[in-house]
Amino acid sequence: MDLNDMVTFARVVEAKSFSKAARRMGASKSRVSKSIAKLERSLKARLLNRSTRGLSLTEVGTAFYEHCRRVADEAEAAVAVVTRLHSEPRGVLKLTASVAFGTLHVAPALPEFLAQYPDLAIDMTITDRMVDLVEEGYDLAIRITSEPGLNLVARKLASVRRVACGTPEYFKRRGVPKTPQDLKRHNCLHYTVVPRAGEWRFRGEDGPLAVPTAGNFGTSDGSLLREVAVAGLGIVVLPSSMVAAELADGRLRVVLSEHRRGRVGIYAVFASRKQLALRTRLFIDHLVQQFAEAPWLQRPK
Repeated sequence: MDLNDMVTFARVVEAKSFSKAARRMGASKSRVSKSIAKLERSLKARLLNRSTRGLSLTEVGTAFYEHCRRVADEAEAAVAVVTRLHSEPRGVLKLTASVAFGTLHVAPALPEFLAQYPDLAIDMTITDRMVDLVEEGYDLAIRITSEPGLNLVARKLASVRRVACGTPEYFKRRGVPKTPQDLKRHNCLHYTVVPRAGEWRFRGEDGPLAVPTAGNFGTSDGSLLREVAVAGLGIVVLPSSMVAAELADGRLRVVLSEHRRGRVGIYAVFASRKQLALRTRLFIDHLVQQFAEAPWLQRPK
């Protein structure tokens, strides 16, 4: 037995007319009539008496209607719940971001968002590990990358440049590199999460330029890499978003600016555009707004 037919029967009884029930349901009169006929065949009983004066319930129809009414009411309540969830964000948004970017730029955006949507909660993991969104049940990842990932949907939030930088004290001690090739004589600190971490890329006169570099320190933690650079150990290449404060106050200095590396995107990455939860979409929109005027998006001097 089709539950849709039971709902149709309940609405016909309430409207006391096939035509009125069809209009209220947005269906054709013939479709409503066929639905009732199918029910009667299934039950092997007449549910409605039809006459020129209208419709009336049979004894079987009266008993059956009470059950159908409850089914119809529950169906409407279920639709109302889904509609409310789509119009009022609630539940838990599970997201992940890298340690440095998540701490510096995603976390500060959370209080305003949560204040705006009090029925929401956020479960945020900060890690430099590449999280499997589907396998690990995440709604969203914020990633700085040139390749957001295969079989994933990505919305670009902003873009930043990767900059080569070190402390003024380090450059006073070791000299300032004038060309990318000069890096071979410097202590280059590596972010080991990225592929070919020791191969730094720049724009040369004849196109992209890859320079092999070496140094005495590498780490998978971007925040630690920045702190080691601020301590004067050597030169790093990091997104401008990660070193904005240090560049602004002079603790770090950009070098090789005429050989700038290309911009990389900041992406909101999720598994599927279909049935994207409202809470996820609203949070992505919130980040776009938050990042729109961020000073770290400006090109470093």
